[in-house]
Amino acid sequence: MNPRQITNQIDLLGAIDWDRTVFDSLIPLPDGTTYNSYLLKGSEKTALIDTVEPGKAYVLMNQLTQVPEIDYIISLHAEQDHSGTIPLVLEQYPNAVVYTSQKEKLMLLDLLPGLNPDQIITVEDGEQLSLGDLTLKFIYTPWVHWPETMSAYLIEENILFSCDFFGAHLATSKMFADEDPLVLASNKLYYAQIMQPLRKFVSKNLEKLERYDIDMICPSHGPIYNIPEFILSAYDEWVNGTTKNVVMIPYVSMHNSTLRMVEYLMSSLCDRGIMVQPYNLEAADIGQLATCMIDASTIILASPTLLGNPHPLLANAISLTALVKPKAPFLGYIGSYGWGDTVSKKIAQMAAPLKKEVLPFVTAKGYPNEAAKQKLDDLAQLIFEKHTELGVLPK
Repeated sequence: MNPRQITNQIDLLGAIDWDRTVFDSLIPLPDGTTYNSYLLKGSEKTALIDTVEPGKAYVLMNQLTQVPEIDYIISLHAEQDHSGTIPLVLEQYPNAVVYTSQKEKLMLLDLLPGLNPDQIITVEDGEQLSLGDLTLKFIYTPWVHWPETMSAYLIEENILFSCDFFGAHLATSKMFADEDPLVLASNKLYYAQIMQPLRKFVSKNLEKLERYDIDMICPSHGPIYNIPEFILSAYDEWVNGTTKNVVMIPYVSMHNSTLRMVEYLMSSLCDRGIMVQPYNLEAADIGQLATCMIDASTIILASPTLLGNPHPLLANAISLTALVKPKAPFLGYIGSYGWGDTVSKKIAQMAAPLKKEVLPFVTAKGYPNEAAKQKLDDLAQLIFEKHTELGVLPK
């Protein structure tokens, strides 16, 4: 891919990774990703903002054969999908210096062995760097999603280079997001898995950006936002908005007993006008679960008893929930058992760190009988009342 012109003085470089299927050995990438790098050509100096994943270094280095000189490498985030090709760029441009935050300098020296600390200059929050007729202002935006992360604001063009902030894992040759709902879906998936656990910090950084006029946002992953309000308003809703009239049910069932309980509860909830989203943990990935956690007001865990414990797939889902820290205020459990109802206490212990209002647990010996079904109806009615109090039911 050749460099693509964003404005007269800014080019999009980097690589499209069509084939990458997982990130951090954890996060599913159903649509691949991009590693965006930006070349700023000022009247006096040239700057490169971020590099690419080392496995795609050859793409960036080929693009740079057309660039006679780079004076500054701006590193906004130490993670290697952004910083990993810095050593190669420095080899090609030995007089270049790296500008980064104070915290990131230490991280870069740890993550990129052999990097010369004398070639790294640290900048303070709000500090500016002149390229002649272009001026970059550095904005510390910590914990989106590492503690050292910062953004850069191009004053003359009102362009924000936001790094992972507002990113989307989406392999696409489309340079601008416009208001494409497919891009927004990728944004939401990215936010759900990477930013949602840190939404208090995300909220503070959104507030910090309110003082800037922003005409374009250039993230490190995914398309460029030529209509910034498209992503800014979505982030504000995901971070600061209320939950929705949704009950999320991650479940696993070995011999269909728990499945019958899930199906009965879903029907009872639907009869009361409550949206339900079940996830069979044998097939659902963490991206689907994390995305639903943005909107769900209630989470109902569902599992049979396996050797006195919840099924390992549900235990894993509880661990994920603890990592994601969803806004849902209510949590419950339903499930079947064969000879002893020992799992409820263990579920309660595992879920305690989530700090949710715990709804009455409903268990059944084998297939749910009429008494168990009545308890499931009672649970559905209680959820209806809770959602009414929360103000999420449609009027």
